[in-house]
Amino acid sequence: MNREEARKRAEELVSKMTVQEKASQLKFDAEAIDRLGIPAYNWWNESLHGVARAGTATMFPQAIGMAAAFDEELMQEVGEVIATEGRAKYNEQSKRGDRDIYKGLTFWAPNVNIFRDPRWGRGHETYGEDPFLTGKLAVPFIKGMQGDGEYMKVAACAKHFAVHSGPEALRHHFDAKASKKDMEETYLPAFETCVKDADVEAVMGAYNRTNGEPCCGHEVLMKDTLRGKWGFKGHFVSDCWAVRDFHENHKVTSIPEESVKLALEMGCDLNCGCTYQRVMNSYRAGMLDEKYITESCIRLFTTRFLLGMFDETEYDKIPYTVVESPEHLAVASRAALESVVMLKNDGVLPLKKGEYKTVGVIGPNADSRVALMGNYHGTSSKYVTVLQGIQNAVGEDTRVLYSEGCDLWKENISGLANPFYPDRLSEAQTVAEYSDIVFVVLGLDETLEGEEGDTGNQFSSGDKNDLNLPLCQRLLLKNVLDMGKPTVVINMSGSSVNLELADERANAILQAWYPGARGGEDIAKIIFGEVSPSGKLPVTFYGEGKDLPEFTDYSMKNRTYRYYEGTPEYPFGFGLTYGDNKALSMKAGDFSEEGMDVTVTVKNDGKVDTDDVVQLYIKDMDSEFAVRNCSLCGFKRVSLSAGEEKDVIVHLDKRAFTTVDEDGNREIFSKNFTLYAGFSQPDERSKELTGHECVSAKVTL
Repeated sequence: MNREEARKRAEELVSKMTVQEKASQLKFDAEAIDRLGIPAYNWWNESLHGVARAGTATMFPQAIGMAAAFDEELMQEVGEVIATEGRAKYNEQSKRGDRDIYKGLTFWAPNVNIFRDPRWGRGHETYGEDPFLTGKLAVPFIKGMQGDGEYMKVAACAKHFAVHSGPEALRHHFDAKASKKDMEETYLPAFETCVKDADVEAVMGAYNRTNGEPCCGHEVLMKDTLRGKWGFKGHFVSDCWAVRDFHENHKVTSIPEESVKLALEMGCDLNCGCTYQRVMNSYRAGMLDEKYITESCIRLFTTRFLLGMFDETEYDKIPYTVVESPEHLAVASRAALESVVMLKNDGVLPLKKGEYKTVGVIGPNADSRVALMGNYHGTSSKYVTVLQGIQNAVGEDTRVLYSEGCDLWKENISGLANPFYPDRLSEAQTVAEYSDIVFVVLGLDETLEGEEGDTGNQFSSGDKNDLNLPLCQRLLLKNVLDMGKPTVVINMSGSSVNLELADERANAILQAWYPGARGGEDIAKIIFGEVSPSGKLPVTFYGEGKDLPEFTDYSMKNRTYRYYEGTPEYPFGFGLTYGDNKALSMKAGDFSEEGMDVTVTVKNDGKVDTDDVVQLYIKDMDSEFAVRNCSLCGFKRVSLSAGEEKDVIVHLDKRAFTTVDEDGNREIFSKNFTLYAGFSQPDERSKELTGHECVSAKVTL
């Protein structure tokens, strides 16, 4: 069913409703209208990395981990799995009259905000710090979810529009001030891509104000840009209770009825929250024209008709048995394997089974289920922690010793001068002493980085105060390293943390993110060499990050790899393999309205078969408006056997050659560019860490 047909059916149905009935449909928990055969429907459902909060489902790595895979094809498959399981669960729940929250077909994902500051607690919900990468991964995810059948399989939602990335504690009254250049260059492109290239069905507004206007009642963003410039035809939903913030916190209105008027007139069709319970008050007071109620109702029912909610569809017979099927679990395993980023390896990895007789596993995340999950997660029928993965993978003749070492972030022990002193330190030291090799599994989880008002409230309403690991974990790591045994650090976090000590003294470091319910199995496969690591950092690791701007400063100056003026600990795009991959040469094709094809010749000089990610970066050599450093403009996953050489073709869109002036105009302002190709970005730190330079080519348009 196309949108035009769905809208006509929606208009016909809505025309039969009273104004009060129409108003009742603008709440996330829309009421039944029995006389018209309309069942109740709850619009609120989640699927950030698998169907969430609705019982058992296949759990994928957290979004930031999937971003580290740099794999568009994978994202399409993940979206398809989510849609299939979402339909299967919807079929069963609807059959039993269960139309509660988290039971519908409208999923509020993906989160395409830009992870501009590593302190932001919700950053692990995103695809990282780069708008190009974010858009490239969001589009296939959305297409996989929405499908290409006669009806839409499920509806995706790009959130949170726009300029939303903390601080969490301030989000209900904060005004994020961004220049026109930063808006067009960083904060808006991923949303535009979701609308234009993926035809995303819904967009969710943010809590904050942007340049003075609340994001769920923002004339420039919602009317001029989203529906005007970009031609968005779907529905707009508020973040939850964000419309209430208009009068309670932003103070742009005085009473709920004024907030209703502002939101609906700007095009906020659906309210997640309570304020649209006052729609009829606003209408009866003569404040709100009925046409706005009608139009929003039509848009919402257009979506419901596109989903086939009032018809028989090809999805009605999807059985519940697809949930956590072997095929779906295989996709989750692939995602976890591709997500792991190897930051350091002096040759200690991969391990050979039986090589070490005693293996020590130490740390608060070693046997933690919570560290597997991230936030906005579903429930798995099986969890495999890192400890369990290693235990299952070692040979029969190998002993595994374990110590938790310390709590994740604090220890309340009476009688100790330092309450953060790891109370199981002596046990950890004992495990290290009796082991031939030690794995120290550290990091965070959703209780330390997350959303305000959610589980992430230990510090700063879910944000991080700084980039250091909790003190007890730093003390644990130092004391284990002092034991002098070969040591591999596995960091499980959704963001940049300071790994300086591990970088200086550990033999290897794996960044494992939050790898999903059975992620311990996949990490073990990498440790024991069944699979070569292939993940790349979708964010910059800054070390301590003392030179970062104020968290509340939304200027992009000195933020992310495109503008950073310092030397990172680990750069965006960096990640090692067990091979020795390098780019040998690059040839740029002819430029046209469609862009340009670039051929990169690559080779694996190592002795291990690998997967890796060819990356292309561009630098405008002439324009005064160019970003400070360079910009990712293309990437492609490639498999390379040991000793293999091959050509990889990467397409660059014409947009890659544009820059943005101070007034927010995006154009091709220059004729001279430099392209760089390799398995990392073309900065000195990447060269130092990989031992290889990117190849480059001059391009003149």
